[in-house]
Amino acid sequence: MKTFYFIILLFGLTSFCFAQTVTQSYIEENKDFSIQLMNKYHVPASVILAVAIHESASGTSKIARYLNNHFGIKGQNNSTQIKSSYKGFKVAEDSYLNFIDIMQTRSKFKALLDKYNDYDYRSWAYGIQRGGYAASRTWASQIIGVIKKYKLYEYDNRPDDYIEPVEAVKVSIYYKVKKGDTLGEISKKYGTTVKNLMRKNGLKSTILRIAQKLKIK
Repeated sequence: MKTFYFIILLFGLTSFCFAQTVTQSYIEENKDFSIQLMNKYHVPASVILAVAIHESASGTSKIARYLNNHFGIKGQNNSTQIKSSYKGFKVAEDSYLNFIDIMQTRSKFKALLDKYNDYDYRSWAYGIQRGGYAASRTWASQIIGVIKKYKLYEYDNRPDDYIEPVEAVKVSIYYKVKKGDTLGEISKKYGTTVKNLMRKNGLKSTILRIAQKLKIK
């Protein structure tokens, strides 16, 4: 049994290291072109790289391998190898240029060029998400996670004295219901509303149970 768990652990570690190596190799191969695009079009290199890494699984996805599409861009293709609704490109660099074109020509993204500088990757990520680039509500946070994990922000045009901000750790607050408690009293105590407490805790009625845990924030 111990041998079995050791093999599973070893396989997991091997897979993790392989994924790390693939992504790091992808970054090395594409960082210079991403920096060139940033210098010319003012989209952060970190965002360009992170979107490509996320949408193409570091160049290993089917649409990246068969269609040279690294940004999950929909469109026509002439591939005889796979059936896909994603756009096909002659080379991967063309998909990078198409991503930049989308940022420049579509109004929801074009506004970001005037609003944000080329190192404010957080604002860019959330701005692109709000513009409808992806359906996932966590897309921006995933892009930011990739940037932070691989320190892609180091490729952006940041001022020499710029310090990467430390994000505050969010701490959840819970309350244990005591005899005689009501949602109204608890909401007043914590400066919130009954409606908000019900929404956070998925409550369908205001009836509480003793020792019940309520999420306050």
